[in-house]
Amino acid sequence: MTGLLAQRDSFGDTMIELCDRDPRVVLVDGDLANSTKSDKLAVARPDRFFMMGIAEQNLVGVAAGMATVGLKPWVASFAAFIATRDLDQVRVVVAQPKLNVKLAAHYSGILTGYTGKTHQVVNDIAIMRSFPNMVVVAPCDAVEVRAAMLALNEYDGPVYLRITRDPASVVTPENYVFSLGRTIELRSGTDIALVATGAQTLRALEAADILAADRVSAAVLHVPTIKPLDEAAIVGVAKRARCVLTCEEHSIFGGLGGAVAEVLGKLHPTRVDRLGLRDVDGESAANDALIEKYGLSSAAVVQRAKDLLASL
Repeated sequence: MTGLLAQRDSFGDTMIELCDRDPRVVLVDGDLANSTKSDKLAVARPDRFFMMGIAEQNLVGVAAGMATVGLKPWVASFAAFIATRDLDQVRVVVAQPKLNVKLAAHYSGILTGYTGKTHQVVNDIAIMRSFPNMVVVAPCDAVEVRAAMLALNEYDGPVYLRITRDPASVVTPENYVFSLGRTIELRSGTDIALVATGAQTLRALEAADILAADRVSAAVLHVPTIKPLDEAAIVGVAKRARCVLTCEEHSIFGGLGGAVAEVLGKLHPTRVDRLGLRDVDGESAANDALIEKYGLSSAAVVQRAKDLLASL
């Protein structure tokens, strides 16, 4: 792992890049430009930036209208607002007609800078992957955010892109090319497969290093695209390991863990445990405190992996 970069900074920089590449790209923002770093585009390309005020439902409706006349609108707001406050608009005017709207869901997960549970959503992946026509993507770091945005801008259809707030380590190489629906095996292993998504992949990698020191061979499969899901890769890593532990900064209900369990239950029944938030909301606190409290730390991944292996 190298450096510390924020996914939201990568978002702002990449929006400028997309606008320079494609004259149809625009950005609509819900009065959160400083938080989402959409203000970078507002300064650099003000003619492509539309600040719609604190009116999140209208924000999605405007974006849908833009898509119907051939523009490529990106919507920037908090995940909590896009996945819940805008839910009916996303369902009816974006997902059902399969419009080319990209939903950039910032401040995802619980590490949101003391915003508290009102501004956090921990079941957004479950909500969005249940919509027909919706693509769901959760990059692990800032470099993958850029790569995903470049690829998703060429995809014709609705996308939910999960973006975190704070600087974090980077594991994605600069020359990485994002492929929709593809997983990346970051580490091979035969004892246990850690299947992770989003920023939790970084903690899964740290856990695999700790496990290796204890002579436990842990594979790490990063799943940036939760829908469509790379079923073959998930079955493949499960076949090479004794058990599977899914890892996500999201509820254990309906997210990556649920998706993986569904696939393996049908195609390769094996022992699966799910690490994530267990039927709770988040809260306001320092990041490290939240990671520890909700059992998301690399040490917690290590312990859950060892417990799972011991139970076999």
